[in-house]
Amino acid sequence: MKRILGGFALIILLGLGYLLLWPVPISPVVWDAPRSEGYVGDFAPNTDLAGFETQALDGVYGPEDVTYWQTDIGQVLIYASSHEGAILEIDPEARTQRVIADTGGVPLGVEFGPDGVLYVADAYKGLLSVTRDGKMQLLTNSVDGTPILYADDLDIGPDGVIYFSDASTRFGAQGVGETLAASLLEIIEHQKSGRVLAYDPRDGSTRLVKDGFSFSNGVAMGPDGDSILVNETGEYRVHRIWVSGPRAGQSEVILDNLPGFPDNINPGPVIEGVGPTYLLGLISQRSDWVDENADNVLSRKIAMRLPAFMRPQSVSYGHIVQLTADGDVLASWQDPSASYPQVTGAIIAPDGYMYLTSLTAKSLARKKWTLGQ
Repeated sequence: MKRILGGFALIILLGLGYLLLWPVPISPVVWDAPRSEGYVGDFAPNTDLAGFETQALDGVYGPEDVTYWQTDIGQVLIYASSHEGAILEIDPEARTQRVIADTGGVPLGVEFGPDGVLYVADAYKGLLSVTRDGKMQLLTNSVDGTPILYADDLDIGPDGVIYFSDASTRFGAQGVGETLAASLLEIIEHQKSGRVLAYDPRDGSTRLVKDGFSFSNGVAMGPDGDSILVNETGEYRVHRIWVSGPRAGQSEVILDNLPGFPDNINPGPVIEGVGPTYLLGLISQRSDWVDENADNVLSRKIAMRLPAFMRPQSVSYGHIVQLTADGDVLASWQDPSASYPQVTGAIIAPDGYMYLTSLTAKSLARKKWTLGQ
């Protein structure tokens, strides 16, 4: 009996030693999580995002971001990234698609430039350009001698400068082996290693715009092209950073304490009397565990030693928010059932549809929209 009890005691001691001492990839820091107000006020619950239609993506998944191209005859083509490396050209009316390029990495953000070239933020490769006939070029994968480990999203200024996020300089998507896993490490550690960069095609230079983000994510040009809107996923907020003009170098938080984790942000319709608007995607609900353990570095280390299924899990909740460049919330479309999983964002195309994007879906979703709504 004593041997059995001794064996149990040894097992318990070894287990405790593992939970307390086993090396983990994160070095958490204390941070002050804002108290979640939940789905109230501008974010009162509704089901306005439900009722969409989908088009299967023929074997690929994760249309993280989309953009559109309108042909000379008015045809709208949708261009989508995928987590398997393919860049897709989709005809939503004919319900056909073709692969125009394969980056060999994980393309996330996509945007057309004024030159008709598709620019791609690839989490494994860096910033790429892809022509509509499939010619691909690496534009940049480093800045000031440091590698770009997690290119995430981008937008293009009126002068052609490409602003893009490098979500984490500590946990590269390729090094960790998965974009979602790397994002969780950055957010749970909270050393705020994310940054925003600018690539100038005129001289091929890459420079730092601003750093100190807890997973810098979606990027969209602000009004007049003198500022950018940037999502900080790990702190549930949206920044506006001035990149030119009299306020160049200044920044402010325009929307804070969101009820979910912000992912993509894209230009939305211009509303008369209001001006340019933006569509913000919240990929999941906030995690009570993450907020409650913001000041407990030990518990976060212990969580990383647990099997994956025992760690804090994201709760999918479809949510698109329409806002102004000043952070005023104009609309909030929700699908609490998350029937289209892990919605990352949305665009509104000239064909009158809102196209939804997703981290994991095997289809592209769209919902009828009236322009000017």
